[in-house]
Amino acid sequence: MKLARLNSSVLRSLLEHCRMASFALRSITYNSFTNKSAMVDVAVEPLLWMVEKITKYLGPIMVVMVIILCSLILVILYVFGAPFVLSEQGWFPFIFHIVFGHWLFLNTLFNYYKGVTTPPGYPPATPGGRCSVCFKVLSDTSVATICKKCIAPKPPRTHHCSLCNKCVLKMDHHCPWLNNCVGHFNHRYFISFCIYMTLGTAYISIFIWPLFAREFFDAKKTFKSLLQGSLLFYFLKYNVKEPELEENVPSGHTHTGSWTDYDSVQHKAVTFLFFLTFSVVLALGMLTMWHARLISKGETSIEKNINNKERRRLKQLNVEYKNPYDFGFRQNWRDLLGLSEKRTFWRHILFPSSHPPNGDGIHWKRIPTPGFVTKNGNSFHSC
Repeated sequence: MKLARLNSSVLRSLLEHCRMASFALRSITYNSFTNKSAMVDVAVEPLLWMVEKITKYLGPIMVVMVIILCSLILVILYVFGAPFVLSEQGWFPFIFHIVFGHWLFLNTLFNYYKGVTTPPGYPPATPGGRCSVCFKVLSDTSVATICKKCIAPKPPRTHHCSLCNKCVLKMDHHCPWLNNCVGHFNHRYFISFCIYMTLGTAYISIFIWPLFAREFFDAKKTFKSLLQGSLLFYFLKYNVKEPELEENVPSGHTHTGSWTDYDSVQHKAVTFLFFLTFSVVLALGMLTMWHARLISKGETSIEKNINNKERRRLKQLNVEYKNPYDFGFRQNWRDLLGLSEKRTFWRHILFPSSHPPNGDGIHWKRIPTPGFVTKNGNSFHSC
């Protein structure tokens, strides 16, 4: 009986402590300014700070890594790929690969350089601060939002980047591979780099496949390449001679056909090139499709999360949410690519061009009734 009373007392004490903890949590998050989401943000703040610091210092390293890998790919193609095509396929395919490959490489290099060096766009500033300019923008756009970090007004679609410690116009995300924010003025360079890089690596994977299959799926070559330069190869004085084909050996001569260092380097280089480019196709291809889908809907990565929350909230009111910046697939892409003022896709997109996107990143057109259309098509509220 005493043990049962003791257990019951301990249980009541635990339940009381749980109720007190629950009451304390609810009392701390009693209004919309200090809700549970705010408490979660405060709790994970140290983790976010650490991730931001790591990303900030890894940015320059990632840029250097991209340059080194692209240079290495180009060297392998020139040293091993070009002679293979010239000897196996002839001059016409060789010239085609040279022209088409360099067109992809030039566009990839140009858009990456512009994505790294072009500022994404920031709210306007004046010698006395940006408040006066921003208040004029807010009066023009009828949007009154304040950045909690900058403690200043900000234009529509503008968000604060904690890595850059600035507000960025139409911010999509901070890209460590560019060591830069992706915003209004360099969003085109970012998506163009992703598209051309995906196409380029896919092209290289297809181009190098015959040589890769000849090297990688030959068990003898793979075994030799793994041993070449190893301690086992050195101590055992490993030396494999290829079987002599009598019809290819002139009379009075012997054919050794030994495995050379060049063969080993070629095997490793071609295998490395194929796996690298194919991995980039898979990883970057999925990222490119994700961003292309967002652009087609007229939203950024940040706005997608905001729109999803607003869509769930309005769904409870039987209201269908409409993205106020979605003007259709064609117009969304034209605005991003800057196809206005007689600019053409063939000249300004398929070839390097430094033209800006449509708009100034501050004033934005909106659909007449954004987010306030009932599911039966009737107007619920007019903005």
